[in-house]
Amino acid sequence: MSLIQVSHLTFAYDGSYEPIFEDVSFQLDTNWKLGFTGRNGRGKTTFLNLLLGKYEYRGHIGASVEFSYFPYQVKDRGLPAIDVVEEIYPEYQYWQLQREMNALQISEEILYRPFETLSNGEQTKLMLAVLFLKENHFLLIDEPTNHLDLRGREIVSRYLNSKRGFILVSHDRAFLDGCVDHILSINRTNIEVQRGTFSSWYENKCRRDAFEQAENEKLKKEIHRLEESARQKAQWADTAERNKLGASSDQLPNYRAYQGAKAQRTMARSKAIGQRRQNAVEEKSKLLKNIERSEVLKIFQTPFHSRHLVHLKDVSISYGESPVCQGIDFAIEQGDRIALQGANGSGKSSIIRMICGEPVPHTGEVSVANHLQISYVCQDTSMLKGRFSAFARDSGIEQSLLLAILAKLDVSKSQLEKDLSLLSAGQKKKVLLAKSICQPANLHIWDEPMNYIDVISRIQVEELLLQYQPTILFVEHDKAFCEHIATKCIRL
Repeated sequence: MSLIQVSHLTFAYDGSYEPIFEDVSFQLDTNWKLGFTGRNGRGKTTFLNLLLGKYEYRGHIGASVEFSYFPYQVKDRGLPAIDVVEEIYPEYQYWQLQREMNALQISEEILYRPFETLSNGEQTKLMLAVLFLKENHFLLIDEPTNHLDLRGREIVSRYLNSKRGFILVSHDRAFLDGCVDHILSINRTNIEVQRGTFSSWYENKCRRDAFEQAENEKLKKEIHRLEESARQKAQWADTAERNKLGASSDQLPNYRAYQGAKAQRTMARSKAIGQRRQNAVEEKSKLLKNIERSEVLKIFQTPFHSRHLVHLKDVSISYGESPVCQGIDFAIEQGDRIALQGANGSGKSSIIRMICGEPVPHTGEVSVANHLQISYVCQDTSMLKGRFSAFARDSGIEQSLLLAILAKLDVSKSQLEKDLSLLSAGQKKKVLLAKSICQPANLHIWDEPMNYIDVISRIQVEELLLQYQPTILFVEHDKAFCEHIATKCIRL
């Protein structure tokens, strides 16, 4: 066992006025299975890069282990996968690699295919297998689930649970619960480490937030009561002082002394109440600092004249001589929330593109209602570049409306002043989701909308879909999201 010690860490990107980290200190055990969580743009990947020594910073990071980063950047993706393995870890033993590949349920035959021909899931599993062969290395695993289907996530979660010594960045609640024993959380004002799964951490956070909100309300009432009491005592002291000064010479000789003492006692009580009020204000200021803003989103679909929107009958898709899927039959009717599920490469994205009107080679019947308005969120965010104002204009959406929705998703106006290409992956996905939420549509189609999206925002989107119940067809591998949202599942 050894420790990773972070002391008084401060870091900001060049040209930025807001630090990502400011005087933070904590320590991590290298035997922990650590889940790393926090809202998009808070600095999770930045922290991993600081551990790797990629940026200069103030403070100290001390560790007696070396760090390895996932995903590994393969230089030549045309090489056979076995050569990529050697590039990642030249000292590997083949029998050890076989053992890890068996645990991840991937075939040895993929080692002799060009790496670029492997599916994203196969690439993910192979990289993890090789990286865990390295001795005295602490793994920094950055969002491995984004290219894994539901089955793949279950396999990798079980695999990681059998290991130790890693930091795992993921926003998939079920995935994290299956393989971590500590949570490292980047909050609004601090970084905390807590023992347990993601669910236990989130439950504790909700309980703490509820307690702080109740305390905040109680202190607000107490402060108001003390202010009223102090004001009343001050008025009584003023009255007593005026009575003392206005006393006539024929009144009792000690009357002025009595009134003066009374005024002093009343003023002393007023000052004591003022001090209690100040203490309450200071106590109140310590609350609510880490409560995440999770404002309610709204979506309003345009009514459509027909209940039947889309119908696929005996549809088969193939590219060249390679069949992708066969005999697909399903319909989308108003009010449906359909999860399109299946292994990677089973044709989910092809079906979505086909419904959206893109040319996809297929046989069978695809019927889409005339004049049906579809709002589509694709997996790819690489097209996002340039100014946000130009994006809003080209999308035909009022900029202030987009900004309001993104603010609710924890993307501030100041973050959108830079080129969109510089946003984090999660922030880019939020821009596409905000656009879709704004668009007038009869049907929403979202292809892996939760990739890179933080947990708090996932819950916001879930609440949005459950409250307004729009008609939606979606592909998503987050088990919790699918279980909460889908009214139907189509399995390919």
